[in-house]
Amino acid sequence: MSPRRNPADMAMNIVLLGVVSLVCLAFNGALVSGERSFSIDYTNNCFLKDGKPFQYISGSIHYSRIPQYYWRDRLLKMYMAGLNAVQVYVPWNFHESVQGVYSFTGDRDLVHFLDLANQTGLLVILRPGPYICAEWEMGGLPAWLLQKPNIILRSSDPDYSQAVSNWLAVLLPKVKPWLYTNGGNIITVQVENEYGSYFACDYNYMRQLQTLFHFFLGKTTVLFTTDGNTDKEMTCGSLEGLYATVDFGTDTNITEAFKRQRRFEPRGPLVNSEFYTGWLDHWGDWHAAVNTQNVTRMLGHMLAIGANVNMYMFEGGTNFGYWNGADHDNGFRSVVTSYDYDAPLSEAGDPTEKLLAIRDVIKQFRDIPLGPMPPATPKFAYGFVTLTKVGNISGLLDTISPTGPVLSQYPLTFEEMKQYYGYMLYRTTLPRELAEPTPLISPLNGVHDRAYVSVNGVFQGLLQRDTALVMNVTGKQGDIIDIIVENMGRVNFGSKINDYKGILSNLILGRDVLTDWKIYPLGIDGAIAAGWPHSGRQHSLPVPQKEPSAGPTFYMGTLPPNGLAWDTFLRLYHWTKGQVWINGVNLGRYWPARGPQQTLYVPGPLISTTEPNNITVLELERAPIYLRVLFMDRPQLNGTAEKS
Repeated sequence: MSPRRNPADMAMNIVLLGVVSLVCLAFNGALVSGERSFSIDYTNNCFLKDGKPFQYISGSIHYSRIPQYYWRDRLLKMYMAGLNAVQVYVPWNFHESVQGVYSFTGDRDLVHFLDLANQTGLLVILRPGPYICAEWEMGGLPAWLLQKPNIILRSSDPDYSQAVSNWLAVLLPKVKPWLYTNGGNIITVQVENEYGSYFACDYNYMRQLQTLFHFFLGKTTVLFTTDGNTDKEMTCGSLEGLYATVDFGTDTNITEAFKRQRRFEPRGPLVNSEFYTGWLDHWGDWHAAVNTQNVTRMLGHMLAIGANVNMYMFEGGTNFGYWNGADHDNGFRSVVTSYDYDAPLSEAGDPTEKLLAIRDVIKQFRDIPLGPMPPATPKFAYGFVTLTKVGNISGLLDTISPTGPVLSQYPLTFEEMKQYYGYMLYRTTLPRELAEPTPLISPLNGVHDRAYVSVNGVFQGLLQRDTALVMNVTGKQGDIIDIIVENMGRVNFGSKINDYKGILSNLILGRDVLTDWKIYPLGIDGAIAAGWPHSGRQHSLPVPQKEPSAGPTFYMGTLPPNGLAWDTFLRLYHWTKGQVWINGVNLGRYWPARGPQQTLYVPGPLISTTEPNNITVLELERAPIYLRVLFMDRPQLNGTAEKS
């Protein structure tokens, strides 16, 4: 049930806010000559849709975090919850991972997503960036931008500006037909994203973007900015001609937040572009939760004063593959694979009590669709699957690095190697005898982000950005030292988004600087997508290991078909840290030893009902004695760290 609102409190809010959108809601505009239009009414402080006052109640959903198969299901649930709009980010790097190569098909089919939203009856608030944050890898910016070592991202730097112009010249013509005024469902378009939180504060950059958006979308399109609830953020993030909106969550005073918006936009609609229904998780956090009653109470207050509200997130989804972002405020912290966000729709798209409570609030302010809420998708516990060992990375280079190594006196970064995601192997030899443990040092904190070190195939330990800059190594002169470096996701927020990966500076072993490297780009995803390691292999009988394998090692198994292709959750109990693929699709990272996330979401459409389902695991540190994984019918997102 939604909480009761105190009429005296509401009246005080209205007085403090001055002229508010309630005036707009009472205003009866006339539809002009039957044309579709969407605009801002600065006299009556509201949006006008087809000449009539309009208040949006929206929720954020990221098509890049949800399999295309489920887009319609999620959108329908949002519509049935009473929303009249959805807010959508466009991640640049999701569509142009390689410079000049664009993908808008399958799970990247933005136009199909817009069409489904339109069919469902949902308007769209489009946030095309070029920077989006979103706890997404590098905030949506493609890593190939970093091939220019001195580039200043999110600024009028010529190299960055040219890349942005090229991208928007591809993207914006695709979405123009979907503008509401052109018969589609896009009502407003955001320019950049929370720019006031970035150090550059480059108004020329914002003007360049404004010019590009006007050129491709027309000057009548409602363009807006979104910024945090501080004067500094609103000052650097706003620009004349772009409607300034604010974002805030349940820990904020509504009156004060909208007073701040009013200082930057004295007239026009009140807008909270990101009202936080939950929050993100980093590895090592507790699973975030935001109290439902606080969400519904504040939502009711904002809607009662006529504000337009977008709930972030309404469904979070999943950071499949390598798409998670990271933060670097107090040291580097990687975002977990699940983007459940404690949102009204769960990671698997299931209705929650929070969703039903929000619907109860919305129905007090607008008619909501008749009929039941669509149910949760069916789940199935497929049970245990036993795996067998394939081999360690160092012994499989012919398969997973078919192009062979690049020779370099000093280490090269992922960006210099043009391998932007995943893993890379750096190989050299020990320069002298190391009979006693000898420190291997990253003196300039140059390992980004985690390095797994082996000598002659024997795992010896790891280096980790910010936290583990020294480890000990033993061996003989000429022994091969392999260092497998993992990109844990680039920083997505703040001043450190130019986040290079790999070995960024020399490593020192005792008194020697390591040189003469062979650097292997690892095409693991391509090999697995092509059927490796299951294709052409005789499956040996699984047997327990006497000693757990250590270091980066592949394991494989199969889930027999049982006629069902239902959602499930993969639990890697007693495994340490790594990556999982099912039928060639990268589910994302697991790290139960760190937590809080203990299960990986497996969408049902990935599972075959008739063929064996291939499971591939890359364990980076230490596998358990019993090589098995468990498919469950429910998630575990708030597990405690396992004891070693």
